[in-house]
Amino acid sequence: MSALREVLAAAALVAGKDLRIEARSRVATNHVLPFVAVVVMLFAFALDTEATTLRRAAGGLFWVTVVFAAVLVVQRGAQLEQQDGAGEALRLSGLRPAGVFLGKGAALFVELMVVEVVLAVAMVVLYDLRLGGVVLLVVTAVVATAAIAAAGAIYGPLVAGLSGRETVLPLLLLPVLAPVLLAASRAFEVALGRGVGSGWPWVGMLGMLCGIYVVLGALTSGPLLDET
Repeated sequence: MSALREVLAAAALVAGKDLRIEARSRVATNHVLPFVAVVVMLFAFALDTEATTLRRAAGGLFWVTVVFAAVLVVQRGAQLEQQDGAGEALRLSGLRPAGVFLGKGAALFVELMVVEVVLAVAMVVLYDLRLGGVVLLVVTAVVATAAIAAAGAIYGPLVAGLSGRETVLPLLLLPVLAPVLLAASRAFEVALGRGVGSGWPWVGMLGMLCGIYVVLGALTSGPLLDET
């Protein structure tokens, strides 16, 4: 129980630190949200004459945008941490590595959920979507975002010190997130009335992927923290 408390305390400390860095740097506000807005408008303009196609593809477009936004958030966060010397401070802090990983994942989760809320509102307005299975939409968003955040918390610190991280990070992260993109898109299609069958098996797949990423991150957090 003592070890668990130490891990949770470290997670809360690191999450708070990362969110304060975000509040000061405004990465999401100045970089990610404009990117999301541009992507949504581009798809709306490109497929304006094909409204049915646009609505049918809305689930996939949503999660493709979220995945690329996640890459931007992770890249920018890693860059800021290197500039502030926070990575070196974490190595010397004595905090449990699993707690550091969970804290980074929690901060990424919060940042991505904010991006997703803005993205969802924009798509509903511009694409004239009719939301059906709200519970399925919300649960899918939470579980998929947790999986994306866990993967980002693994690979972000790993590439933080590399000079070519802007290229390396997408090459590492996007293949790992491909199953999340698939499952989340299919669940959203069902929730929006564009898919067949039940969306909950896809949510179960997302939960499995999230569990794998969290366990993998917790187990490898020590060596990864030493490497960064």
